[in-house]
Order: sequence, then structure tokens, then C-alpha cells
Amino acid sequence: MPGTPIDPKRSASRPAAPVSPSSADVAIVGGGIMGSAIALRLAQRGVRVTVIERGIPGAEASSAAAGILGPQMEAEGPGPLLDLGLRSRALYPALAVELHEATGIDVGYTKSGVLAVALTDAEEAELAVRRTWQTARGLRVEALSGAAAHELEPALGPEVRAAIRFVDDAHVSARELARAFSQAAAAAGARFLTGRYVRRVVIAGGAVTGVELDGEVLAAGVVIVAAGSWSSLVEGGGIPGQVVRPARGQLVSIETRPPLFRHVVSVHGRGYLVPRRDGTVIAGSTVEMVGFRKEVTVGGLAQILGMARTLVPALGDAAVTGSWSNFRPFTEDHLPVLGHTPVRGLVLATGHYRNGILLAPITAWSIAELVATGTSSIDLAPFAAARFGP
Repeated sequence: MPGTPIDPKRSASRPAAPVSPSSADVAIVGGGIMGSAIALRLAQRGVRVTVIERGIPGAEASSAAAGILGPQMEAEGPGPLLDLGLRSRALYPALAVELHEATGIDVGYTKSGVLAVALTDAEEAELAVRRTWQTARGLRVEALSGAAAHELEPALGPEVRAAIRFVDDAHVSARELARAFSQAAAAAGARFLTGRYVRRVVIAGGAVTGVELDGEVLAAGVVIVAAGSWSSLVEGGGIPGQVVRPARGQLVSIETRPPLFRHVVSVHGRGYLVPRRDGTVIAGSTVEMVGFRKEVTVGGLAQILGMARTLVPALGDAAVTGSWSNFRPFTEDHLPVLGHTPVRGLVLATGHYRNGILLAPITAWSIAELVATGTSSIDLAPFAAARFGP
């Protein structure tokens, strides 16, 4: 059900900061990269927006991600997720410049390309299938023999027998990106309420009227639920239990000096290595449906480090400098949950699973447009919560 658009002329005529601390045009539940990015785009439209975050903005899954911008690497086939990812990837070069000018933060955007490698006959056949359909889709994909892959990246291990190269995929520093989005949003006029917990979305007469916090109600004509893996826990948030669930991912940081390779290297279904400019390598990741258990486990580390050493044997002598885990907002069909709900003024922006960093720019743009005008020029129907039933 379409919501009532916010009149941008009316909003722009007022100061960006709300006159009353207990009201806003838009309340965003969740101050991660998604909530902060949407807040930035709304504030730039002159909308009074308040972001409610129980911790530090961007400190959860947003800053713990590897930062791969890999719509081609991640694509399971042609479809709306790939299309959305390609559009979002194209926004990143200009976004990196915009955020640096607004905050002074370098988000580390690097068009490194991705090498998807094969270690077995089955994986080599799977690479051939991916290359075939992506080439037919008009995307740039290069097929490499084992020898050609080793010539391109000499540090690759001997078990690498073939590869395909996604030339246009890239990566960023997720931690710096999350910081930049929240700081840019605040500079543009968005207000952040940190250390606050949203008890429920307040609904009356089939429309949202605000959110109930611990001890006060923040009145708002629009509420956007962007709480990542916690979205289903927001009472009245329009997301039935189990629609968005936490999928734990463990990651490891490894220090190499000088850097050993330039491309992101991945093995489909097994893991990836992301080389940073400073020589740090981010190795990941597990996918574990264990609820909100945030441990780093021996089994998880063994899986990741074994994969890393197979792909780049020289990493066996490198120092491990850190390990962590966090939660990706998982949906069964791996598509995000975006757009209006049957409740007027209640909008969803969650369920991005493994593609939260990639999809942040296009999600922010489309949701801000939807809220400000009542419609989005991007077809959000494939991502509607209604696909999961009542």
C-alpha cells in the first residue's frame, strides 16, 4: 500500500534539525550502514529524519563485513538481485568522492576485480556456466586457464586450476564506509539517538504514528525499519518472525608486507580473500544459522585459514591480527526486503544478507525517493515483504 509522500518543499522550508526532540518526519530504526545511508539521502532532500540506534552507528554487521562490491561474484543467476547490485556498484566511484568531500574519510574504494577460482573439476564446470550466462547478459567476464591465473597472480596456490575474472567488481573498507555514511548524514542534518532501544512501532488506524522508545514516544509520519538481523524483533515492524534471521559469519584479518596479491580471490561456496591497500587481507567467511551467538569458533577459524592457505600458500607464514564474527540479515530467497507495507507510513529496508555493503547506495537512493515522493523509479516489487505471505 503506497504511503503518503513527504512534501520535500514543505520539509526543505524548515531547519533540518527537528523543532521538537520528540518528533520527526521520518524515524529510522537502525543506525547501521543502511539506516545511515537512507538518513543521508533523506536529509539531503530536506526531510527531518531521526535515526535510533541501540549502540554505535555502524558498529555491528556494517563495520564487520569484508566490503566486497561483487554483484557478479555473488550472482546465482540473472534476476532482480543482480540488476539491483549492478546499479549499486555503478554508484560507488562517485559515492566515494562525495563521502570523502563531506567527511574527509577515505572509504577505500578499489576497483580490484575479482578472481573466482576453481580447485576441482566440478568447480571448473561451475565457472564455465557462470561465464556463459554472464557473458550472454552482456557483462564483462574473462576466462583464465590455471597458467594464466598464476601469471596474473603469482601468489596463487598450485591447486588453482582455472579462474574467471570479474573485471568490474571492487571492494571498500566497510568500517570506514559505515563511519562516513553516519557522519555525512549527521552533517546533512539527520539526528542520531544512540543508546536507545525501540520497543515497538506505534500504529493507529492502519498507519504509523511513531516509535516507542524506552521512556518516550518519538512521533513520526514514516517509520523505516532498517535493523538488519534484528528487524524481525521490532514489534509492529511488519516483518514476521523467521523472515529475516541472523546468519553468523566469521572473518579473520591477516597482515602481509608487502601485499601478496591485488585481486579479491574467491572460491564459490567456500570463502574469499580481500586484499587491502595497506597489506591487510580479510579472509572469510562462514555462514552459520546459530541464532544470535556471536562467538568465534575453532572450527570456523580452521575452515577460513585452511582455505586462505590453499588459495595463497604464502599466507601460512603471515601474522593473524584479528578475528571476529557478526550477523548477516538472511532471507530464504537471498533477496532484501524493501518498500511499503500494508501499514501506511511503514517502510522496510532490511534482509540484505551478504550484499549489504554492495546494496547500500541503491537502497538509500530508492527508499529516500519512495518516502519523499510516494514512488520509486526502481521496481521494488520483487523485494516486497508480501512475497513471504501475510
